[in-house]
Amino acid sequence: MIRVLVVDDDPMVRRLLRTILRPDDIEVVAEASDGDEVVAVVQAHHPDVVLMDLRMERVDGIRATASVRALPSPPGVIAMTSFDTEAAILDAVHAGAGGFLAKDAGPDEIVAAVRAVAAGEGWLSARAARTVMARVAVDPGAGARREAAAALAGLTERELEVARAVAEGLSNAEIAQRVYASEATVKTHLSRAMDKLGVGNRVQLAVVVDRAAIEAR
Repeated sequence: MIRVLVVDDDPMVRRLLRTILRPDDIEVVAEASDGDEVVAVVQAHHPDVVLMDLRMERVDGIRATASVRALPSPPGVIAMTSFDTEAAILDAVHAGAGGFLAKDAGPDEIVAAVRAVAAGEGWLSARAARTVMARVAVDPGAGARREAAAALAGLTERELEVARAVAEGLSNAEIAQRVYASEATVKTHLSRAMDKLGVGNRVQLAVVVDRAAIEAR
């Protein structure tokens, strides 16, 4: 059973997410209405995944995400955002968020994201990928470009292929279809690529790929 904590300052959103997250393998174990409540609720209920609103009144989702990820054996965090503030999305990446969902995401996508993050795969929708990549398309500097290109040079051909597909926003299932491999094989390549690049989630991986692409142009 995947245990989920829903964090949002809007009670209607929390109620909607509870309604959506009712598959047999998912249970919403707790709610929080602001970021300053999250650490205590995580410690009390031990969720596997936190659905985190980025905009809250007292403590925003970025600071709350950083606090949660600093805990021993922390849960995965999915940032829930309207994608109207690109800088906030990147800040959430640096804080340790492993997934991103638009607040208007459909029920199937929300469920899929929760399962993926619980499995340690992370979740980067195509829409999120476009938003993040548009933000990092600004030249990060020659040093960062060269560093990214050098890091990717250490990947195998298949690891690089999987990494580039992740940067496009493809799911593991979609990547498996593209490279004619099983999802288990894709997960293995992805895990090895992330270890070699020293990144903790799919968004950070996508940033490295994009910076290396800028260097190659």
